Amino acid sequence: MVEETRVKLIRAARKAFATKGYAAASMDDLTAEAGLTRGALYHNFGDKKGLLQAVIDQIDAEMVARLRAARDRAETLWLGLIDESIAYIEMALEPEIQRIMLLDGPAVLGDPSQWPNQNACLRTTTQTIQTLIDEGTVRPVDAEAAARLLNGAALNASLWIAAADDPHAVFAKAVEAFRHLAAGLLQTED
Repeated sequence: MVEETRVKLIRAARKAFATKGYAAASMDDLTAEAGLTRGALYHNFGDKKGLLQAVIDQIDAEMVARLRAARDRAETLWLGLIDESIAYIEMALEPEIQRIMLLDGPAVLGDPSQWPNQNACLRTTTQTIQTLIDEGTVRPVDAEAAARLLNGAALNASLWIAAADDPHAVFAKAVEAFRHLAAGLLQTED
């Protein structure tokens, strides 16, 4: 019963946050949409901000699965890293991700680079870069520093796209620049 209540509230909140935005989404409307009371929201999430965090966690888990699939389809580990990063940037074109993850989420929950999911992503990217260094694909640099810079570039590109008047035009420019930036890590023949 508790899990069913959480699922209903998250589903209603996700719809409301995506269509109306966090600020305009009324707790009374979304609890009514879920067929529940404000008490159920407070009991399960503490407040509207806690519900936003739960929605972000759900969307993030879906994004991670999509990113892994993009990475796993690639022919090499390096191409997988690039494909995964570009897939992340491309998700900024999706209205739900734009609104919830890139506009309202940071405004309400603070700097997304400090969110727990970003820390997990940073660890994975660091491990990938270290493996690429060890195999000679990437120059011998500090793997964590390179991971922070690549992830930061992808995140900032996504934030730029989400806030842009013409997201598709910004996406094309951001991806081209990201590819050149990342290529600077590649080992060169001297």
